[in-house]
Amino acid sequence: MTPAFDTLDASAARRSPSQARRAAIGSFVGAVVDWYDFLLYGIVAALVFNSAFFPKVSPTMGTLAAFATFGVGFLFRPLGGVVFGHYGDRLGRKRMLVLTVMMMGLSTVAIGFLPTFATIGWWAPVLLVALRALQGFAVGGEWGGAALMAVESAPKHRKAFYSSGVQVGYGVGLVLATGIVSLLNHGFGEAAFKAWAWRVPFVLSIVLVLIGLWVRKNMDESQEFVEKVEHAGRKVRMPVLEALTRHPKAFVLIVALRLAELFTMYIVTAFALSYSTTNLGMSRDVFLSIGLVVGAISCVTIPLFATLADRFGLRRIYMIGAVIGLASAIPFFIALEARALAWIVLFSVLLANAAHDMVVSVQQPLFTELFGTQYRYSGAGVGYQFASVVGGGFTPFIAVALVGVAGGSWHLVAGYLAAGCLISLLVAARMRTA
Repeated sequence: MTPAFDTLDASAARRSPSQARRAAIGSFVGAVVDWYDFLLYGIVAALVFNSAFFPKVSPTMGTLAAFATFGVGFLFRPLGGVVFGHYGDRLGRKRMLVLTVMMMGLSTVAIGFLPTFATIGWWAPVLLVALRALQGFAVGGEWGGAALMAVESAPKHRKAFYSSGVQVGYGVGLVLATGIVSLLNHGFGEAAFKAWAWRVPFVLSIVLVLIGLWVRKNMDESQEFVEKVEHAGRKVRMPVLEALTRHPKAFVLIVALRLAELFTMYIVTAFALSYSTTNLGMSRDVFLSIGLVVGAISCVTIPLFATLADRFGLRRIYMIGAVIGLASAIPFFIALEARALAWIVLFSVLLANAAHDMVVSVQQPLFTELFGTQYRYSGAGVGYQFASVVGGGFTPFIAVALVGVAGGSWHLVAGYLAAGCLISLLVAARMRTA
């Protein structure tokens, strides 16, 4: 496995600062749109979808079903990574990024107008799953293209910082999604929110989509793609197969390295919201507020950690984050069980803003350097999205199931979280690059 960083550095010297900034901003804005839409679904699934779309089953099974539809989006992310990666490596990154924003926005708005089970019966959950699959397909093509546009356009030795906007977009999307749900829940009350107000944030997504389309249409194509692929006159026929055959180990590395990121964030923002309200009788406002806090903090911590990574090394910052996640897993659940709000907030921040944000701040250059230019969109994108299925999409579902197996106890979930962080730490420690 030969890192492709040398080609990135050589091409970076020929780019203007304004082009690098436009690429970084375009990647950030598009990421905000896609993550707002994608995360909004998970938040509303934990609060509404169990009763609105699965009312004929027990509350526990309804929650499992709602989180299963949440996971469906992750199942389709690798497919999106394959399709958008294939055409992104052959036709360019910019065109695919415009399509991902458009597809994500339209499917999200459609969820806002979707009739519930009471109106159209079992067609309601069927259509919900179909639209969630479209969301997953769209976001599957987002990360690879957005990360590449930023990394391939970034100045030498600033790649982590310039590409960190892709992950900051996650934090901003989380703040927007959690914030609007909190405002509507407070403004109209729980009954009205469950009856109709939950639809408003889905419909409002159209505003973000229009902004995202305008920004991305004004981006320049990746210069490295133009120089290395278009001008060279050679395009890989099947980029994803080329990536798989040339760098099979890279896909395994990406999956293992993403476990710490995925477990920490989804257990704090999705599972804990359901567990604290259903099993502990806590107010839903607690974790909605925590979601706002960690999302807002990440807008500062991710670029900060990326800057440190550019200076001290990607792998070093990553490993520190994995250690913090491992150390915080059990204390987080002890605080949750004790309903100790201050400690809950502290360990939520440690998991989501220290562990998670350190890990994701270095992923863009760390993952994309594992593949050559001509199949990098396919390789990094598919590897990233496949990891999302393995470690992310069904994490809330698995966590709920583990609580059931343990008779309502959190111990198995804490072990699950700690194990993911430990695997990521050990894999990072054995890497020779970055």
